[in-house]
Amino acid sequence: MKALLILGAVTGACFILLLDTSIISTAIPRITNQFHSLPDIGWYGSAYLLANCALQPMTGKIYSKFSAKWVFMLFLGIFELGSLLCGVATSSKMLIVGRAVAGMGGSGITNGALTIIALCAPMEKRPVYIGIMMGISQLGIMIGPLIGGAVTQYATWRWCFYINLPAGAIVAGFLFFIHIPRPKHQVPITLGIRNLFDGLDFIGFLLFAPAAIMFLLALEWGGNAYRWNSATVIGLFCGAAGAFAIFLSWEYRIGDTAMIPFSMMKKKITFSSCITMFFLAANLITTSYYMAIYFQAVRGVSPLLAGVYILPSILSQMFVAITAGILVGRLGYYLPWVIGGTALTAIGSGLMSTFTPTSSTGIWIGFQIISGFGRGSGLQMPVLAMQNSVKPAEVPVAMSLIIFFQNIGASLFLSFAQTTFSSGLVHALPIFAPDVNVQAVINAGASGFRNVVTQALLPGVLHAYSQAISHVFYLTTGAVLVAFIACWGMGWKSIKKPKVMQPEA
Repeated sequence: MKALLILGAVTGACFILLLDTSIISTAIPRITNQFHSLPDIGWYGSAYLLANCALQPMTGKIYSKFSAKWVFMLFLGIFELGSLLCGVATSSKMLIVGRAVAGMGGSGITNGALTIIALCAPMEKRPVYIGIMMGISQLGIMIGPLIGGAVTQYATWRWCFYINLPAGAIVAGFLFFIHIPRPKHQVPITLGIRNLFDGLDFIGFLLFAPAAIMFLLALEWGGNAYRWNSATVIGLFCGAAGAFAIFLSWEYRIGDTAMIPFSMMKKKITFSSCITMFFLAANLITTSYYMAIYFQAVRGVSPLLAGVYILPSILSQMFVAITAGILVGRLGYYLPWVIGGTALTAIGSGLMSTFTPTSSTGIWIGFQIISGFGRGSGLQMPVLAMQNSVKPAEVPVAMSLIIFFQNIGASLFLSFAQTTFSSGLVHALPIFAPDVNVQAVINAGASGFRNVVTQALLPGVLHAYSQAISHVFYLTTGAVLVAFIACWGMGWKSIKKPKVMQPEA
């Protein structure tokens, strides 16, 4: 019963975290109308992402030094504070600050949940628990637009943020009364506070944060606010590379006390798991984002209905994630599941690139299910491989590392996908709709172009949109094929402990 309460609490926290990342998309038009802040749209997502990724690797060191329970509740509290600031925001700038605070809090929630599961469950049971956690929490990505659309339409956009408050309070309430074991290597909390700076690698953090921020800003601004070959974007990439090189030098110098220990990254299992998670996350988030655009732009449905149409993917993914967790716990081996999962995801993503404006319901449901089965089978396996290959004291750092690769992979490929989609659309419009005003269609956006083209030109524009989205699915197929290659290095290892032979009498 205690294990189920802990699992329910950490799953709930991860659910509202992922819900928060997608629910804001439907609220942005109302927010920009109220604050007259159209130029700030990019910052509503970027502020969260910058704060989240900059702090992510440090959270592993914090979890390894202090009680996982109280650190988790601290990060959850910061996330809730950010949500409250967003909900009561009186200006666009206040909303951006709230998003940054929420990003800081969110940086320690997913890896904290995985760390708590590792502390409370033996290795044999973790596949089931992690499968349930990842499967259910990822529902938040899909139902975010549904909930956001409903509360924005019938109440106020502020409830997109207020909704996190009671949910977070329930999670914190459960955790407050539950004992979560502390690893033997952790010192009492009073001694930990007294020696706060020992072993946290603050210098590494101060070197890493600007590198991450410059890199993510370059991705955010490139092709949007500035051209990719502009001095600003190139300067940000160069600055990020320089800062990251200095960061790596420092990490190498201080050895095992580093924020990202080289001894851990040099392990083949660690490296392969991180790369596999990087490209699987890239496939998941990019596919989810552009499936919604396909249904809204090409099929002409509402954001609410688009969220419903994506459910075959996420429900199949959730079902297989839980099933695979149960079977890995019984059989012991995770490698066949990630190999099969990445292969199946590649097949599903490739098939999804064949979507057209007239694809039948059976096709778009069936291809989503294939892709969902693959991701459900593979996504949790890099986490299990990492936990199985490191010492218990290293689990928090390992989890922060793999979640960082997950977030960076998603961010990087969303940027690549945006460039691929935009260039594909600009190329396809003159071919399929030669008489259309290309700039007018692009400026109108995915949900507004129908208002600026005639009925005679609309079929051609829909074909152009469909082809541009197909190019994005080529990209996601390529990403998961790299994951398929990388995952072979995760090792043919069993998570089961070898049985000890009893001496004969």
